[in-house]
Amino acid sequence: MGRILRALAGEGNLRVVAADTGDVVEEARLRHGLSPTATAALGRAMTGALLLAQLLLKTPKERLTLRLEGDGPLGGVVVEADPMGGVRGYVKNPKAEVPLREDGKLNVGAAVGRGFLRVDRALPNGEIYTSTVPLVSGEIAEDLAHYLWQSEQIPSALLLGVRVKGEGEVEAAGGIAVQVLPGASEEVLGRLEANLKDFGPLTERLRKEGLEGALAALFQGLGLERTDLRALGYAENEIPARFRCRCNREKALEALVFFTPEEREDMIVKDGGAEVICHWCGAAYRFSPEEIRSLVAEVRCPDCGALWLYPKADGTLFRIEGDTCRCGRRVELPGERRAEA
Repeated sequence: MGRILRALAGEGNLRVVAADTGDVVEEARLRHGLSPTATAALGRAMTGALLLAQLLLKTPKERLTLRLEGDGPLGGVVVEADPMGGVRGYVKNPKAEVPLREDGKLNVGAAVGRGFLRVDRALPNGEIYTSTVPLVSGEIAEDLAHYLWQSEQIPSALLLGVRVKGEGEVEAAGGIAVQVLPGASEEVLGRLEANLKDFGPLTERLRKEGLEGALAALFQGLGLERTDLRALGYAENEIPARFRCRCNREKALEALVFFTPEEREDMIVKDGGAEVICHWCGAAYRFSPEEIRSLVAEVRCPDCGALWLYPKADGTLFRIEGDTCRCGRRVELPGERRAEA
């Protein structure tokens, strides 16, 4: 299990969120069978989403979704996080790999490619607030910092890193986000810039010094003070971070509604049932012919349960307006997609 810390520095003018996500990223690697570069890309995005959830979300019912839609071989990266430390995500081509950079490091930027970063914030009332900005480098940390400045007018610095070893196992992963609040002095900003310049690779700090050691080095001379999270119910004064998917057997069965009755009957005849695999976490759900035949003629969002399509009493069909559900998922009706949990 990972962990998230919050703090203030620079006489209260620097807001800090930091996360150790090594266990979380390793679980994602194992669930999806990721290549080393895909592990680094998804790990950075998951860590970044956890940090942004702390910076931007206000209530436990809100969620934040990052979509890195690049033209690189990964085919796109999608991550969802909440302020309680839950995160899930996937890459469209988990086995994709590219040559190392000239310095010997994983080339996440080339794997992601050029394109756009889309950030969806699901509010408690069901509304979705969406912002889209061009990808700056595809290295993810720079892209998220650019998003905060362009869409939120928040000057920020983000450090994200994933270090792999051996057959691709995650040795260290984490991130630090620094938000500059109004009133920060030139002296504070100068010291932060100097510390960032001398900091070195984040994963090397995490591996040798741990999260607290990395924070102490980055905020040397800036009076870092941990935020007391015990008042919010976190006895260890840190927010647990874990890979947490919202899929379940009921949602997976409902996903089969996206197939026509004829297609579902064909599954029964040819395969003796059906298997639905969650693209978020890789969980597999097997259904019997009886379960498949129990489905009614309505379509609901696999994520939030909102009705997308159903027969009305007069025999006509109600169809949701627009292309996006209230939870941010793209609306895809029978004949438009294949089943996913």
